[in-house]
Amino acid sequence: MEVILLEKVENLGNIGDLVKVKSGYGRNYLLPKGKATLATGTNIAAFEARRAELELKQADEFGSAQARAKLLGKLELKLVAKAGPEGKLFGSLGTVDIAEAAAAAGVELLRSEVRLPDGPIRSLGDHEIEAHLHTDVNVTFKINVQSDGDTTDPLEVTDTPDATDAGEPTDGE
Repeated sequence: MEVILLEKVENLGNIGDLVKVKSGYGRNYLLPKGKATLATGTNIAAFEARRAELELKQADEFGSAQARAKLLGKLELKLVAKAGPEGKLFGSLGTVDIAEAAAAAGVELLRSEVRLPDGPIRSLGDHEIEAHLHTDVNVTFKINVQSDGDTTDPLEVTDTPDATDAGEPTDGE
């Protein structure tokens, strides 16, 4: 299937490129997402009429992604989570938690833009996170995961007073 790309697609091509893709990729991803259109005579003519508009839109998106990358590059987020005495989290921190922390810090970051190649964060300390803001814009920023101060293990049994310690009568008395 031949399509005309309406925006830059990673590992495929730039705006206006006429590319041959597998029909499933074209039908199920490129066409519904508006990233491409079928390469017919009328669509090629319509694309050429809209080429300047699409290139301007792409340039605006690239500029805003670069501006966000500058903000994120300077950002160091501090996240607080419950952790055990060995520094392991009870649960984990994922893309949603990182995106919400960035939004709270005043930087727009979508959950889908956060990349965690090693999976969710499960330990305290400093971590480097990558954000994929645009096809050509990736930025790395730091997060610091800190304990909420409660270092007791929820499964740890504490000493509880026995019935004899409380001065209550027992069955043998």
